[in-house]
Amino acid sequence: MSISIKTKLAMSISSSQSNIFLRSSFDRFGSPSRVTRAIQELIKEGKLTRLGYGVYAKTYPSPISGNPVPKKPLESLAEETFKALGVDAQLGNARSRYASGVTTQIPMALGVSIKNSRIQRKLKLGTREVIYEKDLAATG
Repeated sequence: MSISIKTKLAMSISSSQSNIFLRSSFDRFGSPSRVTRAIQELIKEGKLTRLGYGVYAKTYPSPISGNPVPKKPLESLAEETFKALGVDAQLGNARSRYASGVTTQIPMALGVSIKNSRIQRKLKLGTREVIYEKDLAATG
C-alpha cells in the first residue's frame, strides 16, 4: 500500500525546521495537479496557510479560537521567504528608524527594503501585507 501525496506532504512539513514552504519544494512528491490538490487539502485541514503565490506557512490551532494560525509572525515569515527566494531584503525605512531609536512611533505597515530587486510577489497574512520599498539612495 502506497502513502498518499497528502500524507507525504504532511510528514515533510511536520518534520521540517522551516516555517515556510515554496511550491517548488513539493514538486518531488508527484504531478503538479496532485500536489496542488494535496496542498489545498492541507490548507482546509489547517496544517498550512497561503502567504502568496507559491508560498505557504506552517500553522497550528489557536488556543483562543481554535482557528489555524501561523507558527511565526508575518515579519519572520517574510524574512524566511526572502531567504528562500534569494532576495536581499532589509528592514524598511520606518522599521529601521524605530529599531535604531530615531523615532518612537511604532510602524504599522510591514515595510521591507528590497534595494534594486525586481520581486513583485505579494506576501499577505490576514489583513497585513508586506510593502516593498525600493532603494531610494540608488535612484537619486
